[in-house]
Amino acid sequence: MTIAIVDYGMGNLHSVSKAVERLGTEALVTGDREAILGADGVILPGVGAFGDAMEHLRETGLDRVVQEAAEGGKPLLGICLGMQLLFGSSEEHGHHEGLNILPGRVVRFPDGELKVPHMGWNRLDFVQKESPLFSGLTEGHVYFVHSYHVLPDEPADLLAVTDYGRPVTAIVGRGSVYGMQFHPEKSGELGVQLLRSFLRLTGAKV
Repeated sequence: MTIAIVDYGMGNLHSVSKAVERLGTEALVTGDREAILGADGVILPGVGAFGDAMEHLRETGLDRVVQEAAEGGKPLLGICLGMQLLFGSSEEHGHHEGLNILPGRVVRFPDGELKVPHMGWNRLDFVQKESPLFSGLTEGHVYFVHSYHVLPDEPADLLAVTDYGRPVTAIVGRGSVYGMQFHPEKSGELGVQLLRSFLRLTGAKV
């Protein structure tokens, strides 16, 4: 049982891989196509700017590899920027096309209304309570750091929100594809439980 953590030069690779390993599952940090497509599940991490991340993914050909994994029904989890990359476009520092695995766009929090970036512990509200990701879990707080947020086109893709002056997309999902705007590996017990739920969807015994 192996989880591939996509290494495209931008991301919290070490903290994510260690969190997966602490749950008893092998984590393989890799940029190799065959290794990613041969894994039981895929995690797309990300820290930094949307446009830079997409440029790195395209230069390495990993944009298509992640799309192939999603199209093949392999469990895929995007974390933080990695979640945003799953969508169609972002307005961060101009217009940038994303992986377009999920329909929607990434926009900046309005200036002047609230402190940007949104940083700190915020409570999750499970919108799609029947999602297998939430099986046996209780709503609680997780840790956010972001200046941009996702506006999904399809309400059914919105699994959980948090309140930051308005409902803000926190977790998305469709089929075997999931995304978390926060860092589950830095979000205490609930973060660990959510990561464990994703690993179980890959068949891992955790």
